Amino acid sequence: MSTASFQGFGPKALPFFRALDFHQDRAWFAENRAIYDADVLGPLGAFVADLSAACAARGLPLRGSPKGSIFRIHRDVRFSKDKRPYKTHAGALLTRSGAKTDPGCFYIHIAPEGCFCAAGFYDLEPPRLAAVRQALVEGPQRFAAMAETLAAAGHALDRRWSLTRPPREAAGIADPALVEALKLKSYLVTRPIEAEAIAGPGLVADCAGFVEEALPLLRFGWDVLDRLEPERG
Repeated sequence: MSTASFQGFGPKALPFFRALDFHQDRAWFAENRAIYDADVLGPLGAFVADLSAACAARGLPLRGSPKGSIFRIHRDVRFSKDKRPYKTHAGALLTRSGAKTDPGCFYIHIAPEGCFCAAGFYDLEPPRLAAVRQALVEGPQRFAAMAETLAAAGHALDRRWSLTRPPREAAGIADPALVEALKLKSYLVTRPIEAEAIAGPGLVADCAGFVEEALPLLRFGWDVLDRLEPERG
């Protein structure tokens, strides 16, 4: 994988995924692997390296590496009814440790149907989710202040990962905003990325700025989870 600085994803990146969605064939993928490597994988590795460096320069506690941060294009079909062998998007994430399993991340998603970036805590496991909800109940003012800071930067928690009914932690709570927050299973802010924006080096600075804006959410969650799992702090 190239270690050159990020200059943008190649012009064939999104068309490659459109074609892969149609073919889903190992022979076709092998014949077109050079396009994937040159226009998707190589640039994505450079993006991760440059964003990691940009975060370090801004004092943002996220890092990653081309080897450890990028998700494989091969799908795990062992326990899935969907046996298509390939994903039709590219994704990578940065965390405090650089490991994908570390809670609290920045994620980038490159796909023909829409590119976006996200930051926060996705699909929290039950003990972690319970800890976050308890922190909301015990410190609603701190959570509200964090949410206001996000709002001032133009962000709101993404509600796509929300329960239909309030969880038990919401019993007796009258504040509708707090009840809605307790219904969340993931605590994330997201930002769409225009297809044109992935083609140039400015994407790194844009995403570093997004991480900076999302930092209040990340710090809120890390503070809660580091007390739950002190060895991570």
